[in-house]
Amino acid sequence: MPKLKARKKRPKKSASKPRLLTGGNPQIAKANGNAPVQKYIAAIPGWKREIASRLDALIMRYAPKSRKAVKWNSPFYGIEGQGWFVSFHIFTRYVKITFFKGTSLKPVPPGGAGKDARWIDIHEDDLNEKQLAAWIKQAAAIPGWGKV
Repeated sequence: MPKLKARKKRPKKSASKPRLLTGGNPQIAKANGNAPVQKYIAAIPGWKREIASRLDALIMRYAPKSRKAVKWNSPFYGIEGQGWFVSFHIFTRYVKITFFKGTSLKPVPPGGAGKDARWIDIHEDDLNEKQLAAWIKQAAAIPGWGKV
């Protein structure tokens, strides 16, 4: 009789540390609330974690009624009854902040060519908190995208 080969055991994935996708973007299951957003931020490597933490604080300071969720491996912020107004995503060399109704903001964020959305790419030393605060306040005050 031939010998049966033993299956190699796969290492168990750590439940406490999310897998990092391309560019260091944490893979976090879709979920509503602050906890999954904080888990996402905590898993971001290097200087981008500080940027994400500052973005989260700015959004909550200037749009305190915001609801949070993680969707498609990105934190989303929205106002109940109005929709999602901003999200960010981690890339290798920058953090992309997307305003879903960005064409309605003054001045219009520089990135994007879609119908409504506009974004800005934040690199290690170029977070303009004053401009972001103005955009966050404006974006939170207008109807956003989808349902919160």
